[in-house]
Parts: sequence; C-alpha cells; structure tokens
Amino acid sequence: MRIIKKKNEKSLIREFLQIFKREIDKKKKSKRRLSFVLTGGSSPINLYKKLAESNIDWSNIDLFWGDERFVSNKSKNSNFKMANDLFIKKVKIKKRSLFYINTKRKDINQCSLEYQNKIKKYFKNRKISFDICLLGMGNDGHIASIFPNTNIFKKRFIVSSVDRQDFKRITIGLKIINNSKRIFLWLSKKSKTSIFKKLQFKGKEIPVNNLNKKKLFCFLIN
Repeated sequence: MRIIKKKNEKSLIREFLQIFKREIDKKKKSKRRLSFVLTGGSSPINLYKKLAESNIDWSNIDLFWGDERFVSNKSKNSNFKMANDLFIKKVKIKKRSLFYINTKRKDINQCSLEYQNKIKKYFKNRKISFDICLLGMGNDGHIASIFPNTNIFKKRFIVSSVDRQDFKRITIGLKIINNSKRIFLWLSKKSKTSIFKKLQFKGKEIPVNNLNKKKLFCFLIN
C-alpha cells in the first residue's frame, strides 16, 4: 500500500492531480484509453471542482461510476449529478465517454444488469480491469455501496443491486474494484484518516480492509 500524506486537502489534491496526469500520459503513449471510476459522497467535492479547472485532456478518458443510488440522475442524491455538476459539464468530454448507471428503469435489477452489460461490452473479451478506481470510505468502512455485515460483501459479482434503508443502490463488486490497476482511496478529512486507522484493527469483516494493498494508493490528511 502506498500512503500519500499531506497537511491539507489542497496539497492532497495537488498530489492526486500529478499522479492522475502521469497515468493519462502513460495511456496516451501506449495509444490506449484510460478508464476512470468515479466515487460519490461528499469527500470528492473539492477534488471534482479542481478537476474542472485543471489542464487535462479528457479526449482519451472514459468515466464510470463505482456505485449509484436508485434515484433520478437529476436528484440531489445522485452520484452522477454531483460529478456532472461539479466537473463533467465544465470540461470537454464526449457523451459516449460517460458510462453512468441508468436509473430510469423501474426495476433496479434490470438497471444493474444494464450497467453490467455496459462494462462487459467495454472490455469485450478482456478481463475487466479499470485503470483507476477512485473510492471514498464511509464511517463504517464501506466502499462504493459494499457495506459490512451484508449478503453481497463476500460475493463475487460485477454489478449488483443493494437494498438499504436510506436508498436502494447499485454497486460494482469488490472483486472488480480489486481487479483495477490502481485503487485511489480518497480520505481528504482528518476525521476520515482517524477512522481508517482504527478500522485497520477490525480485520477482514470491514470492506475497506479487503482492498488489494498492492494496487492501493491511500490519500490521507496528517
């Protein structure tokens, strides 16, 4: 696991952008597209704002979502809407590069299957392996919509629906996350860093503790 510590979020974002741009340059040199999985929640808000301002060529980047609440993509609770409002609609990126989770269907399982098929089609007959998977972390150690003490936590799947009291959700699986070439765990608040350190002692029952350490970049505030 690579630990990246900074004194404030501004410095952490600057470091993220340097690493992100290096990954983009690598892909351009190899003449391949970069697949970037976005996260929801409040943690990436300032990061997304900075992405909108940064000098990044988005023409070679495809965006995916790690999870989504089963709400309209115009809802304030939509992960798509948050990313779209904060940076996507402010940068030059084509619609065909946006692989978001379509929540217009009435059946959440159909919605999950549709997103799974999008991912399969994108990778064709190759192993599903996103280039960068950006994750936040809940106070209980959940990542994407993979929560502790749930049936799907240890199951192998590409995409699944999740039944929660607050919102029904759709999420990619832990195996798919760990298949990513780079996993960026974004803990941009001191409180999140503190919780993360405490959760490390609780073992494999916590989703965040099951991330592939060889691929994990952990962004922390000192």
